Amino acid sequence: MTVSATRAAPENDPPPGDAPVQPIRRPRNVDPTVLGVAAAVSVLFVLWGIVATDNLASVTGAALDWVVRVFGWVFVLASATFVVLSVWLALSRYGRIKLGRDDEKPEFSTVSWVAMMFSAGMGIGLMFWGAAEPLSHLGAPPRGLTEPNSQQAARVAMEYSFFHWALHPWAIYSVVGLSVAYFTFRKGRRGLISSAFVPLIGERAERGAGKAIDIFAIFATLFGSAVSLGLGALQINSGLTTLWDVPKSTPLAIGIIAVLTLAFVISAVTGVKRGIQFLSNTNMVLAVALLFFLLVVGPTVFIFNTFTASTGGYLNDFIPMSFRTGAFGGEEWMAGWTIFYWAWWISWTPFVGAFIARISRGRTIRQFVLGVVAIPSLVSFVWFSVFGGTAIDLQLGGTDLSAAVSESPEAALFAVLREFPFFTVTAILVMVLVALFFVSGADAASVVMGTLSSRGDIEPKSWLVAMWGVLTGLVAAVLLLAGGLSALQSLTILAALPFLFVMVGMVAGLLRELRHEPFTATMATEIGALPAVTPGPTPAISDAS
Repeated sequence: MTVSATRAAPENDPPPGDAPVQPIRRPRNVDPTVLGVAAAVSVLFVLWGIVATDNLASVTGAALDWVVRVFGWVFVLASATFVVLSVWLALSRYGRIKLGRDDEKPEFSTVSWVAMMFSAGMGIGLMFWGAAEPLSHLGAPPRGLTEPNSQQAARVAMEYSFFHWALHPWAIYSVVGLSVAYFTFRKGRRGLISSAFVPLIGERAERGAGKAIDIFAIFATLFGSAVSLGLGALQINSGLTTLWDVPKSTPLAIGIIAVLTLAFVISAVTGVKRGIQFLSNTNMVLAVALLFFLLVVGPTVFIFNTFTASTGGYLNDFIPMSFRTGAFGGEEWMAGWTIFYWAWWISWTPFVGAFIARISRGRTIRQFVLGVVAIPSLVSFVWFSVFGGTAIDLQLGGTDLSAAVSESPEAALFAVLREFPFFTVTAILVMVLVALFFVSGADAASVVMGTLSSRGDIEPKSWLVAMWGVLTGLVAAVLLLAGGLSALQSLTILAALPFLFVMVGMVAGLLRELRHEPFTATMATEIGALPAVTPGPTPAISDAS
């Protein structure tokens, strides 16, 4: 089977003005090089973890220390740059450019669009860290800034929770998602990460160099998804322990991983509209219900005060926090928190970015950036204010939560909910949400890995999607065997490093291509009389994709 699409010829030299773009034919089949290399290395990693678990843990630990020491500042500087770039793109004249033809309408409603990007982007992380991170910073303030468990420590705890979960991660997602959407739907190129490099390296983006880029993207996606699966398994395990005294154990966590893997593989092969959209909308309804329950039965006034004060403090300290590297102290804390988070988000960008691109066809660049950065950031502010604010209020009021959280972060949310009515119901709801958030995120990751190993086919074969899903589960299980949460964090940073440089190249390619956009395209939404820019037909997307 083939899909008609278009691109400029030669591909690294976009057509001037409104010149027509010549159609090309693209095969819809598996790329043996990308699939073979990526799958082989992934399987070797799994075997390494099974045969020499201790060796895997020691090697990744040593590699992590080196990466943080040498490249920590790169993660910090790049993440801050992506925030500035996202804001500039939204405010510039390029913000009016459609991700598709100038007359195209968005494929999904705004509510479903936001729900799907949020579920794929960080839903499971918010469930895990919503109460745990503020409590952790309250008991051990960042870089020893203040006395633990004090009012000042509470302020700092909330500001850093906002910092790690708001503008920076979503800006990181936006630059990759925007690049993929622009080159796929606007320029009619393949739905690959490597397509963004055509303006820089020309046709080599379809040969060895491009294949290497897509392989790096698969690795980052695989290990980033495995981290989330590991976190989800740990939290569900903790919930079972809290409710029914089921002992915590690695074998049980691996069993949970097996069940979740089966669930998201089934969801992934059903497609975006039938599977991911339904799960994402369900997640949103259940999460809002849990949030409003705690807002009502919890310290309502304190939560609103926390939201207001923490938002102001975050915005006031945004610039110094964004460029802090640990050069003058606190390097260990930076490695364990800020740099880990930036690496985690970067490791998720191939699949979150590609997935957000997939569901954003027909929106303008300005709509894309505002929708991807501003709305989820506001949701993160509210989420941490409710869950983190409630946890801090309990801790400062005399309920000791810090000790339990420092020993087992995955138990934090359950420890908070235990202090309020209907604990059994809310605890079960948390476990259901964790499972659904992971399923809705991981099936998107499996589809994206299938796309990257199928020459950009946005409808990859079911067996390929299932294969990547199973490998994700195996990697998560191996990481838990190799050291639990610390091993998950270590591998996230290692997998993200090469893709960080890929992201820089994607940004450069996007900016270079945008300069060739006709002036009428940048004014299309405001000057209705101007002729629409038609970049040519783009790859067809069926509802089942």
